[in-house]
Amino acid sequence: MSDVTSTGTETADRTETADRAEAAEPGDGPPRLTRLTFHNPLSEARADRIVRRLAGAGPRTVLDIGCGWGELLLRVLSVVPEARGVGVDVNARDLARGRRDAEAQGLAERVEFVEESAVGTGRGPADLVLCLGASQALSDAEPPRHTVEALRELRRLVADGGRVLLGEGFWQRPPTTAELAGMWPEARADEHHDLATLLDLAVAAGFRPEWTETANADEWEEFESGYQADAEVWLAGHGDHPLAAATRERLDRHRAQWMSYRGVLGMAYLTLVAA
Repeated sequence: MSDVTSTGTETADRTETADRAEAAEPGDGPPRLTRLTFHNPLSEARADRIVRRLAGAGPRTVLDIGCGWGELLLRVLSVVPEARGVGVDVNARDLARGRRDAEAQGLAERVEFVEESAVGTGRGPADLVLCLGASQALSDAEPPRHTVEALRELRRLVADGGRVLLGEGFWQRPPTTAELAGMWPEARADEHHDLATLLDLAVAAGFRPEWTETANADEWEEFESGYQADAEVWLAGHGDHPLAAATRERLDRHRAQWMSYRGVLGMAYLTLVAA
């Protein structure tokens, strides 16, 4: 899972940058994202269903683009013993968490976490490619054009007949001018597609959609609350800490942005078959 989701967690990516600037050392400042299992609005129940579906195709190689700490990657490997995986991300701290988790689960010999850009990566083709909220990691283009380029790259990175799990943001309905003004900086109505257009783009890129599902309100609320919770609790008890003012500003800003895209921005989880 990635640091960004090309959705509301694109905002999360911007605030994560502030996180790293405020707390250069792991023990300095608020703890980081310990309440999140996935860095996406993804429930345990949905994750279990997705893993079973992907495992059913019997992948031997798994590539996770913008993997973060690679929770879903590790879950796939745990149920497909013959599979090996590679997770690619640019966030060293998340990759370190992924390595620790892999070691704890006895998967370290079958997975590699690599700190590098995914743009133009030569690590495919793989039987299964995961790209959860990280399509922007595959393209330098501005939204929404990056979605088209990312889909082409995903088709290049997956073997014929293989699967791609794409987690991608979409507008559940057109945002109003006022809602856009409250979202991330320079948010635009053309920044995301609607779900139907997203599916059409996937088909045009050489995929057939095996399964289409979208995050529900409970998943979004668990994700957004979990994203903030560690720092909120820390701030409540450290109001005089040197990092308190910056942390408060970041938390309040992100909460206000969430309230603007809440119910407007969606997350699609598309299981795509390479045609």
